[in-house]
Amino acid sequence: MKKVDLNDFKFEGLEHAVIEDLTSIEADEKEQLIMAGVDVDSKDVSATFMQVDHSNVHCGTNDKDVEVMDIKKALEKYDGLPDYYFKLIDKEKDEFTRNAAANLHGGYFVRTKKGAKIEKPVQSCLFLKAENSGQNIHNIVVVEENSELHIITGCAAAHEKFSGGHFGLSEIYVKKGGKLTFTMVHNWGENTVVRPSTMGVVEEGGTLINNYVLMKKVKDLNSYPTIFLNGEGAVARFNSVLVAPEGSYIDTGTRIIQNAPDTKAETISRTITTGGTIISRGHIQGNNVPARGHIECQGLILGGGRIHAVPELEATVEGVELSHEAAVGKIAQEEIEYLMARGMDEDEATSTIVRGFLNVDIMGLPEKLQKEIDKQIEELDASDAM
Repeated sequence: MKKVDLNDFKFEGLEHAVIEDLTSIEADEKEQLIMAGVDVDSKDVSATFMQVDHSNVHCGTNDKDVEVMDIKKALEKYDGLPDYYFKLIDKEKDEFTRNAAANLHGGYFVRTKKGAKIEKPVQSCLFLKAENSGQNIHNIVVVEENSELHIITGCAAAHEKFSGGHFGLSEIYVKKGGKLTFTMVHNWGENTVVRPSTMGVVEEGGTLINNYVLMKKVKDLNSYPTIFLNGEGAVARFNSVLVAPEGSYIDTGTRIIQNAPDTKAETISRTITTGGTIISRGHIQGNNVPARGHIECQGLILGGGRIHAVPELEATVEGVELSHEAAVGKIAQEEIEYLMARGMDEDEATSTIVRGFLNVDIMGLPEKLQKEIDKQIEELDASDAM
């Protein structure tokens, strides 16, 4: 992990006014948000939350079965949220958690009603606007028994050259029979430092599906969410698509701890470097049986850069079934030649292979978000062809 000096960021005095109508924000900011998967013009959502620097500027709910509010208001309303707030994350974990605990700027609290199937996604946005801003966020998600929810979180900076820091804490609770799909799309600036810390627990029969997409330049990102499968039959699946242009340093992965019988854990990552560094980690620990887990990490190096795949499997009891598959390298020449033999030129063949490699159809994303990601992949193809 690279050393980060918190004194480089502004943690005071970056408040903003409430925005009643998000469609009124400036066009260039809308474009940055769209590239992070957030469509402020969309009505096809159950709730919308937006944080700009140190202020919650918008929070609205269209579905009575899901509660969404600013974390500060939730702490006031529910007497400090003693069952959830800093129950999974240790305040003393590192300098970032200590700073976030002492100087909280915002974040969201999302909770479903028991048994509710929330059909439309909750859309949230964490936005950096002021130069050199340091943003401390704490999110809490509670999926009650037998309920289902999809959250789409877009994290973005105001422009591609932006300098600032995002320091986010997230605690996720999926209760018995619940299902959470959590999709996170990052669109940071090339001088942005990002330190998200996520921990979650899945109870009996619960499912957590996590999708993560990062395709734009970021100076320094370190993320390593940890999920505990504590109930019988609990499932966790993590899918990630990462691109590291020159100047990006990305150290990310997933840790899943299987503490109950009949649990399933899977992490699948697709990484491409076009000059940057990617460290792709995965750790599955089986502490009960039967338990099955699999790590898959595939990486492509296009025009330079570095990918370091670090899969870890750990079994503490007899009978655990864990496996991993990792491969890093360049596009196979025979694949290019195969497509060229069918009428493509070399650039077209390379682009076709890249698009297939970065296929995010398995994530089950909304159509508009899928199209935006496809557009970013096309931009990547165009830059590679130059």
